[in-house]
Amino acid sequence: MKFKTMAMGLVLVGSVATQAAHAQDKFIIVQSTTSTQNSGLYDFLLPKFKAETGIEVRVVAVGTGQAIKNAQNCDGDVLLVHAKASEEKFVAEGYGVKRTDLMYNDFVIVGSGKDPAGVAGSKDVVKSMQTIAQKKALFASRGDDSGTHKKELDLWKQANVDVKAASGKWYRETGSGMGATLNTGVGMGAYVLADRASWIAFGNKGDFKIAIEGDANMFNQYGIVAVNPAKCPNVKTDLGNTFINWMLSEKGQQTIAAYQKNGQSLFFPNAHKQ
Repeated sequence: MKFKTMAMGLVLVGSVATQAAHAQDKFIIVQSTTSTQNSGLYDFLLPKFKAETGIEVRVVAVGTGQAIKNAQNCDGDVLLVHAKASEEKFVAEGYGVKRTDLMYNDFVIVGSGKDPAGVAGSKDVVKSMQTIAQKKALFASRGDDSGTHKKELDLWKQANVDVKAASGKWYRETGSGMGATLNTGVGMGAYVLADRASWIAFGNKGDFKIAIEGDANMFNQYGIVAVNPAKCPNVKTDLGNTFINWMLSEKGQQTIAAYQKNGQSLFFPNAHKQ
């Protein structure tokens, strides 16, 4: 009888240990951007998702370019970034299953209240960037292959400005995330291209304010992609799809829309407008 009791105890301990192991495995890794992380969106959204599903989401927040490389290296289950052409290439090359629009906001250029290039209030971002370059006003770039950096380089290209030639002069590359680049920009009085969510959430504004906004060219779309198990056998497909489906659902979209800072919405869901 004693041995039977011990055996039952061991089975019970083993069962509890197995359940604990399964609970620990119930997580996914989302390769994402510093802008979504710095904005506080994940702190608001992920606890709600976990409460409903029991799935923990671990976010790796880096620039979009690095997030895509990480996902290509099978270091994630879901990709959530903001560089549509790069996301579509990720899928076309077989690394992602499907890309879907998730939410959007816009980019802004912020600068010192002194406005050394005289561009404040402009709604023509390309013309304003030409003026910044002509006047050699300081501009702080992330320089990190992020979605924001990709957009910035596209705008410089449209403005016919060779920023490589200006690197280290009036054009300064930080090689850092959005928050650190904004801090650098404020410290040196340089213009900075930022996503609006990061700017709203940023605390060290000093005398900085939005100088340029409202140009349709500054639209900022975010997409969500499941990593392809055909390329990455270790991917947690079911858990990852549960997260993606929740984000795209009415509940997920409403949760994104509900997130605000200082009375301002930071992201606008648009998964159902495709």
